[in-house]
Amino acid sequence: MSAFRLSGLPHATFQAMFDWPDEALAAAGARRCVATEDFGFPCRVSLEDARTGEALLLLPFEHQPAASPYRASGPIFVRRDAVQRVLPPGVVPPYVARRLISWRAYDPAHDMLDADVCEGENIADALERVFARGEVAYVHLHNARRGCFSCLASRVA
Repeated sequence: MSAFRLSGLPHATFQAMFDWPDEALAAAGARRCVATEDFGFPCRVSLEDARTGEALLLLPFEHQPAASPYRASGPIFVRRDAVQRVLPPGVVPPYVARRLISWRAYDPAHDMLDADVCEGENIADALERVFARGEVAYVHLHNARRGCFSCLASRVA
């Protein structure tokens, strides 16, 4: 059995924002956008790229909220009607596999233990290796070229 599982963010965190007026979104550093192509608008909830014409929000998101020196945030896209995707152990979706991925491994105290960059098609092997280390609690994947948070890799119990 695989040591990891990838999961998207819960849509409920963002659902109300789709009804906010543009001024409220702007005050939060967010804005509406529409996917202009089928690649380049990765939804962090569904772990799929939005299709041309789909409505999204582009917003700042604190993906590492822990009280640690590694606290971090960055921009993410969220599709309007996305459903949170939690993949079976060991499954890497095309959303990840076709991008250059930066991964960052953390311990239970939220300190970074290791990090590297690899082609998304090789991320499963990298995650298996990093989760073989007992002290690794979770791993954040980032789209390396833009630096944006992609998804969470959790240890499978």
